[in-house]
Amino acid sequence: MDKQQLSKDILKLVGGEENIDQVTHCMTRLRFNLNDNKKADKATLKNTPGVMGVMENGGQFQVIIGNDVPVVYNALVGNMSKSPNADAGSTSASTGEKKKRNPVSALFDFISGIFTPILPAITGAGMIKGIVAILVAVGWLSETSSTYIILSAIGDGAFYFLPIILAISAARKLGSNMYIAAALAAGIMHPTITALLANGDTTFVGIKVIAATYSSTVIPIILAIWIASYVEKAVDRITHASLKLLIVPTVTLLIMVPLTLMTVGPLGTVLGNGLSGGISWLFDNMSIFASILIGGTMSLLIITGMHYALLPIIVGSMTSLGYDFIIPLMFAANLAQGGAAFGVGLRSKNGKTKSLAYSTGLTAIMGITEPAMYGINMKFKKPFIAALIGGAVAGGFMGIVNVKAYVLTGLVGLPSIAAFISPAISTLLYALAGGLIAIVAAAVLTYILGFQEDNAPQSAEATPVATTSASAVTAVEETKALDQDVFSPITGEVKPLSEVPDPAFSEEIMGKGFAIQPSEGRVVSPINGTVFSLSKSGHAIGLVSDNGAEMLIHIGIDTVKLKGQFFSPKVQAGAKVAVGDVLMEFDREEIEKAGYTTITPVIITNMHQYHSIESAGRTTIKEKELLFTAKA
Repeated sequence: MDKQQLSKDILKLVGGEENIDQVTHCMTRLRFNLNDNKKADKATLKNTPGVMGVMENGGQFQVIIGNDVPVVYNALVGNMSKSPNADAGSTSASTGEKKKRNPVSALFDFISGIFTPILPAITGAGMIKGIVAILVAVGWLSETSSTYIILSAIGDGAFYFLPIILAISAARKLGSNMYIAAALAAGIMHPTITALLANGDTTFVGIKVIAATYSSTVIPIILAIWIASYVEKAVDRITHASLKLLIVPTVTLLIMVPLTLMTVGPLGTVLGNGLSGGISWLFDNMSIFASILIGGTMSLLIITGMHYALLPIIVGSMTSLGYDFIIPLMFAANLAQGGAAFGVGLRSKNGKTKSLAYSTGLTAIMGITEPAMYGINMKFKKPFIAALIGGAVAGGFMGIVNVKAYVLTGLVGLPSIAAFISPAISTLLYALAGGLIAIVAAAVLTYILGFQEDNAPQSAEATPVATTSASAVTAVEETKALDQDVFSPITGEVKPLSEVPDPAFSEEIMGKGFAIQPSEGRVVSPINGTVFSLSKSGHAIGLVSDNGAEMLIHIGIDTVKLKGQFFSPKVQAGAKVAVGDVLMEFDREEIEKAGYTTITPVIITNMHQYHSIESAGRTTIKEKELLFTAKA
């Protein structure tokens, strides 16, 4: 790939040199502070060969390049008539972090930040409800048995006490005390309060308390914790340090619990019921139209992040109505992405493209759509259009036959089929039929429309890896990969990439692997191989193993902005390393005090040479313990 030409294309598509206030780079992406983000042509940039993705974050316009970013950055700066006006990793005082965030983007980020951490709890509970439904449906479990009651309680528990779970998550997102938030939620859900409100005619200091039920609700507690965060911080500011532990929680709870019961809670309940009722009315009266529209645009919503706005509606419908209409349409859209990738595999004459299309298509129908969507369908354009049409067709079918989801699951794909089990077996059969329609329609349409392989972006296939140092390895020749064991570079808690607060990692645009929440500030080599790049700021390390696996260890998110502060590299680019050799030391506590998360993605970046990642199954891990295996 011609990096000079790529840099010229990027320079033009971000609005030209006159639109650039600053440009820097980190380990994987170009970071622009643009005078006007609207002047950048995001759509064309995303489809430019050599560009893996585009995103806006914290006021920065970021173009994801991958391992070649230093070369592209140097070429870009060389094509500019003026200095980029910043050292790598810096931000502008007048732009960047100081730019006002788009309110819609801020809302989606807020919703995502609340619901993403709690998904394991409600997904696990939802799957248990699905298993119970299966056992009852086949006659293996009686609804009057104590076993059924206990299993049902396990499945219902997370939903009944959802306000408490949401309170903790919302407080964490808002930067307030999670335990005060939990106490607030527990207060409004106390059995005595619930019984008192049920009897009606309740007052507090002479003011009428409106009756409302808070179990399994979403919006009331989110509103309450949002207001409570301001109350808590205001009280904290005016309280002497010696009295904070006593005064802040006491005053916050005394203000917020009654306020929630009298105003915020009832208002949130009305809003929540209105949303759920509105969705129900839409599907009752305009079912086919709504299903076609949502099924056909769901993938677009996922790309833009707007699907997070649907989470409160889905959870609200599930808890108040007992079912949801949107999950089936997500199911249709995801399987359509897999079908389109299969269509590419059937039509392509390129061996690598076929292999990648089939493997990513399979992961898509299992509920993980990003590899197929970004690596295949959007890459060749027409397959993505075919996937949208396939989702619309399948969505229309599901609207006609009135498919509902009765369980909230995690990945919406074939593993989530238990969500459609109800007393009427036809719902499950219709859901399976809708999924089959999505796959076949998208695959057939992709095959008919065709695509141009020669002109397609190359983001799905890694190019030779460039270095950041003259002494480093200059390129990695692509040979047949071997299975690669990856040992943990850090001691800490193992997390899925989906929990990393950066789409480049959470959506697996850069590659696959796992993240680690460090408990110690040291990074050791996870493989036997070579350090091929080391960021100037020290926050990211690139490695290539003796077996040919290309890896990235990215310490924290946006830590490039620290410009090397709190990082102490122990190796240089080009160094040969073995498993356990110390690569980096960093001050975890100071980085977190500075406002940055230290969650560390550990990923394989040349995933086109591997068909899967197999976890070692650990939730906590020490240095040099097996983290995962990349299967060639």
